[in-house]
Amino acid sequence: MNRVWLKIKRIWGIRDLRRKLVVTAAIVAVFRLAAHIPVPGVDSASLKQLFQANQFLNLLDIFSGGTLANFSIMALGLNPYINASIIMQLLTMVFPRLEELSKEGEIGREQINQYTRLITVPLAVLQALGMYALLKAQSVIGTLNVVALVAMVITMMTGTLLLMWLGELVTEYGIGNGISMLIFAGIVGRLPVTLGQTTVITATINPTNIAVFAVLAVAVIVGVVIVNEAVRQIPVHYARRIRGGQLLGGQSTHLPLRVNQAGVIPIIFAVSLVLLPSLLSRFLQAVPNQIVAQAAERIALAMNPGGWVYNLTYFLLVIGFTYFYTAVVFNPEKIAEEIKKYGGFIPGIRPGKPTADYLNLILTRITLAGALFLAVIAILPSIAQGLTGVGTLTLGGTGILIVVAVVLETSKQVESLLIMHNYEGFLKR
Repeated sequence: MNRVWLKIKRIWGIRDLRRKLVVTAAIVAVFRLAAHIPVPGVDSASLKQLFQANQFLNLLDIFSGGTLANFSIMALGLNPYINASIIMQLLTMVFPRLEELSKEGEIGREQINQYTRLITVPLAVLQALGMYALLKAQSVIGTLNVVALVAMVITMMTGTLLLMWLGELVTEYGIGNGISMLIFAGIVGRLPVTLGQTTVITATINPTNIAVFAVLAVAVIVGVVIVNEAVRQIPVHYARRIRGGQLLGGQSTHLPLRVNQAGVIPIIFAVSLVLLPSLLSRFLQAVPNQIVAQAAERIALAMNPGGWVYNLTYFLLVIGFTYFYTAVVFNPEKIAEEIKKYGGFIPGIRPGKPTADYLNLILTRITLAGALFLAVIAILPSIAQGLTGVGTLTLGGTGILIVVAVVLETSKQVESLLIMHNYEGFLKR
């Protein structure tokens, strides 16, 4: 305990790190405050009853950070921005011009970010209309005139843009990835509510089931830590060479390939997409055309959280996004070129394209293990619900992976800043 306290004092004693922590805490406080500002015209009592009885909306609320249950100005959460990011990354792989733009350094990335923000606006409008139709069908909100409807849609769209801006501020001036940090803050903020709902129903649940869930939760946390920290060490040797009359190289090192290169992003992307069919189908159930309404009802029933279609879709999406995002963040050709440039080679592998092919083969194999782990964790809440019967806690358990992964990534960033500060102090001496 004394060592932890000393480390906290050391972190707080570094001005740059202290500023980043204060900025992050202030932005999270603004987010949590805005999450409790409701959109006018909603029956709060009916909304609360609807969320307690609807598993789909409960799951949607968790990943909006609790803003949906209050139907706040940020009720849409970051889903439109996440979906826009997915669309832009897919377009980058399809259109060569966007791919070239992504390789132009900071200017190119900023331009792509601007396109992502522009795509977020129409997506937020569509999701706001879908949310209105869903709540209207459940008699939570009355029929609005055109002016009131436009005002509500603009309010919800603005809330999403504000949340997107806050996330970018955290990324630039704070600690960790802004989007992940805000989702983390929302999940943690919903934890007391989830525990409170569970306390109410535990009287009718066997305590053994609660113990089973607790064991599963601990196993998930341990598994996430192990997989996040697991790496495959690829040996790299550097040949000796003479430059400027000096003998350089000759040393050996390792290239660490993480089992989970994509981190928590595949889960966030998969959740955003797997909930879309249910949301759209519930919107289409209100249309006058009976054929469309019945088809939408069947889709909503099939994609209900906990069903086998939903779990299978979620499972496959997580695996797909793990490979997709790993390909985005790790480029074997670039790494192989860098190794070749500095006179390095992997024992038994020729430099250049054979090295890139070898790295790609290794990465494909270890990513499969990481992807399967993430996919199993993603559907584990449904498995836990079947074993324990505790519906509220299993919904909260969906966020365990995100919470643990964000904590690990943030702690690594803090540690790297501490090491950087130590090096700066050494150089100044």
